[in-house]
Amino acid sequence: MAIGVWISLFAYFALMIAIGVYAMRRATSSSEDYMLGGRALSPKVAALSAGASDMSGWLLLGLPGALFASGLGSAWIGIGLLVGAFFNWTLVAPRLREQTVHYGNAITIPSFLANRFPTQALSLRTVSAIVIVIFFAVYTASGLVAGGKLFESAFSGIFNFGGLSDYAAGVIITLGVVLVYTVVGGFLAVSMTDFVQGCIMMLALVIMPAVVLFGEGGGGFSQASQTLNEVDPSLLSWTEGLTFIGWLSAVTWGLGYFGQPHIIVRFMAIRNLKDVPTARNIGMGWMLISLIGAVSLGIFGRAYAIRNGLDVQDPETIFIILANLLFHPLVTGFLYAALLAAVMSTISSQLLVSSSSLTEDFYRLFLRKEASSKECVTIGRISVVLVGLVAAVIASNPDSQVLGLVSNAWAGFGAAFGPLIILSLMWPRTNGAGAIAGMVVGAATVMIWIALGWNAEFMGGPGVYEIIPGFIAAFIAIMVVSSVTKDAGEYQHISH
Repeated sequence: MAIGVWISLFAYFALMIAIGVYAMRRATSSSEDYMLGGRALSPKVAALSAGASDMSGWLLLGLPGALFASGLGSAWIGIGLLVGAFFNWTLVAPRLREQTVHYGNAITIPSFLANRFPTQALSLRTVSAIVIVIFFAVYTASGLVAGGKLFESAFSGIFNFGGLSDYAAGVIITLGVVLVYTVVGGFLAVSMTDFVQGCIMMLALVIMPAVVLFGEGGGGFSQASQTLNEVDPSLLSWTEGLTFIGWLSAVTWGLGYFGQPHIIVRFMAIRNLKDVPTARNIGMGWMLISLIGAVSLGIFGRAYAIRNGLDVQDPETIFIILANLLFHPLVTGFLYAALLAAVMSTISSQLLVSSSSLTEDFYRLFLRKEASSKECVTIGRISVVLVGLVAAVIASNPDSQVLGLVSNAWAGFGAAFGPLIILSLMWPRTNGAGAIAGMVVGAATVMIWIALGWNAEFMGGPGVYEIIPGFIAAFIAIMVVSSVTKDAGEYQHISH
């Protein structure tokens, strides 16, 4: 491996750790500082932090891999996400920022729900914390899988000593660097590194497709289109071979946004309500450019591979293969850093949200109610490490698929929290009993759907993405249970 690649990677790792140390000196003195950055994020940091923590390794591996394998039909996932993100910023962000302060200055999603529905506070905090830790362990594992695949594909044979495979080394190194800056610097470090990582990711997704199309061996749009048409015309079709269920399963990824704790917690941390529209515009612009880049990379990467006889055994590694093939080692190292940025930004956010739930909604609730802020920061750091180790165990299988793990966790959060967040913010009749019913029904429906294999095949036809039945079932459960039960003191009119 050329020394230029290592120089770029070490520079990236050093920058992330330096940001963590800087953040430690500014915002780790209290639980609110460590877990929410003191509610002082600027619009640009909040926007790119939400985007970078959202997109993860699937943006550079999973989505391009899906486009590489099946063509433009897979781009409907990106369209669904773009629409979902817009409504998340528009409907949820301002209300959540306002109401988390109004209801007891809540610093976690479980504590907000507990404060919003005080008669069911204990049950809500317990159930939501369990859901967060379980699904985030899987979600975090997907990021570690992406890190493992990078090292396995890019650094083949370098780490094969003492029985340690390149893949395992990638998982360990990825987790290790994330743990350093997350444990040290908390939410502010995670948000600041997310901002830098978001910039790196977007730049990589502009550079890579441009070089693939117009660099040596690319041939431009016309040659790429001709190549794909000769192999399989459906690769350039948005609808050919796509059933209604397949299309619906793709676009409904957008429903998941309303229930992703690691994304919506950024809304809680924006410094004031007036900054939300600015953050939304920055975030949506970043997301649009990044998604176009990922889609272009997948579809035109397929054309490049065909024209130049590349053997791509795992479509999810097309970014890695092209980065190594087309660029100077220093640029290749930068592109690898972009992939690690996508991975690490999400992992760090997920670890911190899991840690905050374990600290605030378990340790402080059941074990040490009188725990000081300093003690809670320490427990939060320990929790970050523990959840990371569990995720590493889940990610130990090198045959895991990034997009598959992400889709399962995304659906779990979307169904468990999405309808509940929307209704708790916008429907005053929502009560504690309905909240618990919706969370349990949503999470259970997703897990049962996956266990029965109905996301792969349903009633003899194509599978239905588990977020669809989970989201609908949770929404109905909340409205029905809230309508037929009375929860004294919880019907509070909420104005905006």
